[in-house]
Amino acid sequence: MNQLTTVGLDLAKDVIAACVLDLHGAVVERRVLKREAFQRWAEQLPVCTVAMEACGSAHHWGRWFAARGHTVRLIAPQFVAAFRKGGKNDAADAEAVAIAARQPTMRFVPIKTIDQQTILAWHCAREGWKEERTALMNRVRGLLTEFGIVIARSSDRFLAELPRLTEDPRLPDAMQGLLLEAREQLASLHARLARCEAQITNHARSNTAAQRVSALLGIGPITSSALAATVPDTTTFKSGRQFGAWLGLTPKQHSSGGKTRLGRISLRGNVYLRTLLIQGARSTLQSALRADLSRASRLQRWIIELYGRRGYHKTLVAIANKHARIVWAILAKDERYDASAWQRHPMAQALPAASS
Repeated sequence: MNQLTTVGLDLAKDVIAACVLDLHGAVVERRVLKREAFQRWAEQLPVCTVAMEACGSAHHWGRWFAARGHTVRLIAPQFVAAFRKGGKNDAADAEAVAIAARQPTMRFVPIKTIDQQTILAWHCAREGWKEERTALMNRVRGLLTEFGIVIARSSDRFLAELPRLTEDPRLPDAMQGLLLEAREQLASLHARLARCEAQITNHARSNTAAQRVSALLGIGPITSSALAATVPDTTTFKSGRQFGAWLGLTPKQHSSGGKTRLGRISLRGNVYLRTLLIQGARSTLQSALRADLSRASRLQRWIIELYGRRGYHKTLVAIANKHARIVWAILAKDERYDASAWQRHPMAQALPAASS
């Protein structure tokens, strides 16, 4: 045990598998323990590197081990799969995690604080209740078609029609009672969503990083709060392009023989952040299309030109990727958003001289 340098963990709800490697990378111990037994075993570990996949409860265990002096490494699951030998099981996963953690080029996930995980829990609850609200409205809309009542596929239209339908003579009393139940459930969900949005907005207003990125058009309190809580340290990414790639906003590559082939965007990384950035890109695009071309900013002119060449959906993704790069620059360099910053770049200053 004195020779160990790396411990790989495969986390689960009830059991945790551990694989211990020595200085040379050889396996010196394997264990599969219940949660309580694992904690007792882990308390006896000498100070070493503890690695695990960035999955459920990983940040909790990361904080637990870090508080005891260990070096903690959280690894994205897709980076671990390549080091798994043979079939997939708990022991093989733990060994693969330990081997992956020893790679000099491996990228790691920062451990989130309790405050960051708390605000992300509000984001998660908001998304869940939004899905419940949509499912309930679709369910009731489908049931009403069985009685010859068709409502347009619009949540605002549905909510406006629902009070009247609870007294519609075309519906039997029992069906009207069901609509009253649905109406009460929707009111409860709306109240919960309002509390979620108030909590998230308060976090966006009080967090310094969220305040800085919210200055960018298309990034509101929901997106800025999620960015600040999900990416506590943007310096873990070497560039804005790497940050955009982590969000799945860059194209896949199928290059070979020196010939570059780019495909669709990878759709990897954080789905929630990518969705928020693309939704925010819609408002940015509409603002650019409404702007007076003679007074439009450099970014708006770029958006208009791209929209004319690539169309609506590709432009949205490009704007989201552009926003991701700007967000990285703001947070990694600890600066505020400045739309005219490009004019101070050496290449921009050399353009007039080169053109003359």
